[in-house]
Amino acid sequence: MIEKTKICIIGLGYVGMPLAVEFGKKFQTIGYDIDVNRISQIKKFNDTNDQLSKLEIKKSHKLIVTNNIKSIRDCNFYIVTVPTPVKKNHSPNLQPLKNACKLISKVIQINDIVVFESTVYPGLTEEICIPFIEKHSKIKSINTHSPKNVKGFYYGYSPERINPGDRKKTLTNIVKLTSGSTPKILQKIDKIYKKIIPNTFPVNSVKIAETAKVIENSQRDINIAFMNELSILCNKLDIPTSEVLEASRTKWNFLDFKPGLVGGHCISVDPYYLAFKAKKIGINTRVILSGRKINDRMSDYVSNKIIKFLIKNKKIDNKKIKILILGAAFKENCPDLRNSQIHNIYKKISKKKYNIDIYDPLVSKTDFEKIYGFEPIKKINKNFYDLVIIAVPHKKILNFGINYIISLCKDESKFIFDLKSSFKSKYIKFSL
Repeated sequence: MIEKTKICIIGLGYVGMPLAVEFGKKFQTIGYDIDVNRISQIKKFNDTNDQLSKLEIKKSHKLIVTNNIKSIRDCNFYIVTVPTPVKKNHSPNLQPLKNACKLISKVIQINDIVVFESTVYPGLTEEICIPFIEKHSKIKSINTHSPKNVKGFYYGYSPERINPGDRKKTLTNIVKLTSGSTPKILQKIDKIYKKIIPNTFPVNSVKIAETAKVIENSQRDINIAFMNELSILCNKLDIPTSEVLEASRTKWNFLDFKPGLVGGHCISVDPYYLAFKAKKIGINTRVILSGRKINDRMSDYVSNKIIKFLIKNKKIDNKKIKILILGAAFKENCPDLRNSQIHNIYKKISKKKYNIDIYDPLVSKTDFEKIYGFEPIKKINKNFYDLVIIAVPHKKILNFGINYIISLCKDESKFIFDLKSSFKSKYIKFSL
């Protein structure tokens, strides 16, 4: 009976927390996370990721959050939403996933179901995760190839499609892919998700769901890479990229992508997972990683533009240059600093001994300090900077208006780099 389902969400980040809150309105739900501070904040109805309001969390009457394994022992439906990052050599870092599997292996029982939402390469769930749980739990998994009358646990894969900072395409109004280890379990998994997400799309195998997810972000990465390459070309030809794209959008089948710095935990990571799997089976991918190479180099491209502009401009005293960077997160209207290309830009231009202030009204001061080693500024001085870089156009930054941003510059050096073409002004000297 679906009504007797007791759900455990493992990982309460950008993916897990919205899931936990929605399921907590319908089912007995336990949200589990190893971050004690995260659990403490959620218990106070605070979401430091700025996805959910206090009221939204309070509405989840059946939700309990914990970091105690004892609290999840009587659950029977486990959902894994931990991150799947890459190592320095861009190979998959599966440690968070393995840690989650080890946790599950300590509590899973016969007939329980475990569903993975973390982005993986095709086949990873059944090649690594399920055998890992079997080994440590001493319980077999059941799929379509299992002998009849064998008892064990079941599994599925339902890829996350959370878009941090997007207030329109939220968890409950997207299309949710579902898959299961047997047709009967797929039906059950689909029915459970349907309780919180009306539009589900069942697929015939776990591998299909895994592959669909990983190519979604890989495709987006490639399209943005094309726009970035176009931007580099247009800048060299002294042609405004934003106006070229505005003209191109008048054609009915033009794909509306924009150049930009690609960071975060999905688009900048997923292509490496797909290419890793391809290499394992002897396929040398060309298109997939070509997009990664271009997008990974964009922070260097922007940094070099900044440095060359400052060196060549005779109105600026190169011994006392003051720079303001507006925005530090990996994308607008989101506090997530993971893989943000703004940090790469900061590292490169700071080598020139410039005085650099960074302002971001959304990011956590604690998270920022861990990465940068200093605090973001709270107050911005007018008539103070030689160059202002509009790096991440949060709504709170756009609401400043271009006139206010201009007023932050010194009278003799009103220079602005508007990376995402948010404004139009004669003082804007560079845009992607």
